[in-house]
Amino acid sequence: MNSVTLLQPQKIIFGEGVIEQLAGDSLIQRAQTVLFLVAPPLVPILEGIIQSSKFSNKQVKLVAYRFLGEPTFSQFNLLLDEHKALKPDCVVGVGGGSVLDCAKLLAALINHSQKLEDIVGMGLLHDRKTHLICVPTTSGTGSEVSPNAILLDEETQAKRGIISPFLVPDACYLDPVLTVTLPPKLTAETGIDALSHCIEAYTNKFAHPTVDIYALKGISLIAEYIQEAFENGSNMNARSAMLLGSMYGGLCLGPVNTAAVHALSYGLGGKFHIPHGLSNAILMPKVLKFNMSASLKRHADVARALGITISGTDKEVALAGINKIERLSKACQIPQRLTEIGVTEDDIPELATIAMNVTRLLKNNPREVSREDTINIYKNIL
Repeated sequence: MNSVTLLQPQKIIFGEGVIEQLAGDSLIQRAQTVLFLVAPPLVPILEGIIQSSKFSNKQVKLVAYRFLGEPTFSQFNLLLDEHKALKPDCVVGVGGGSVLDCAKLLAALINHSQKLEDIVGMGLLHDRKTHLICVPTTSGTGSEVSPNAILLDEETQAKRGIISPFLVPDACYLDPVLTVTLPPKLTAETGIDALSHCIEAYTNKFAHPTVDIYALKGISLIAEYIQEAFENGSNMNARSAMLLGSMYGGLCLGPVNTAAVHALSYGLGGKFHIPHGLSNAILMPKVLKFNMSASLKRHADVARALGITISGTDKEVALAGINKIERLSKACQIPQRLTEIGVTEDDIPELATIAMNVTRLLKNNPREVSREDTINIYKNIL
């Protein structure tokens, strides 16, 4: 059994309305200066919380996150430069994955001599002096519990990862009420992203029993509730299940991480600015079919977690699971072909080049992926 390191926040608070407990968090209470980075629709809610008497005698700055799409290196550095003089004791991120990733990097670098360019990659961040609280408003990236942050490199048009135990938040507040207003399209795309985290962790070359339990539970919750959350966003049971499923996916990212689905999605996000969850949704069935032969039993386990109950060989069950993913994706009105999102055959060589450079993820894949394999996968979903 391979070794594993489990990383997660010291405190995870889950439940409807727990955002109201944020003002009393011990990290905020001990801080003298607090910086909030907040998705614009949540600004009124946070303004109300900040007006609480518990913020008296503190310096508080609320910043509305203003970037569209994947945040870039230059955008993050601009954000850092604008607020570095504040020297906060605590950073609070409230929003989707991009907001949380930027909040995590702000907490890491705002009181630090290292620069962003120094820490790109795995384990290069030396420490973090600023406390960090994350509050997700989507059920997708799991960034609120993971050691990962992702930014877009403008020069290469590829996404780059910063992975460090110092990016794991000190606390996170999981309030499904904050996800109720998420539009159906984003509900579906971020939900499939969370599903891909769980599936790629379980079928990963470095899968581990301590992580398998999170992955299988996340798969089960998301498969059961994603369509209901898409069709009826006010259903709190569905929203709660999706938020938990996303958290379980995030807990998989530190010790195991993702594989070829995510590697192949990087070019779609970088070159075409396709939302991350949408890229994963289009790619996942074909990549799973490619991987299946390398670990039939594990792919069959995934199918059973998805709700497949047929008897048969592991291959038959695994294929039924992949078909179930495609059905869920279609039910949530997610495009199924690359041509539907503007990709042509002429783009494939560049996409393959970008994907093959994401070696930190490709090395996790249960089956070795060549450039030719990558090209064929893209062509099969044009």
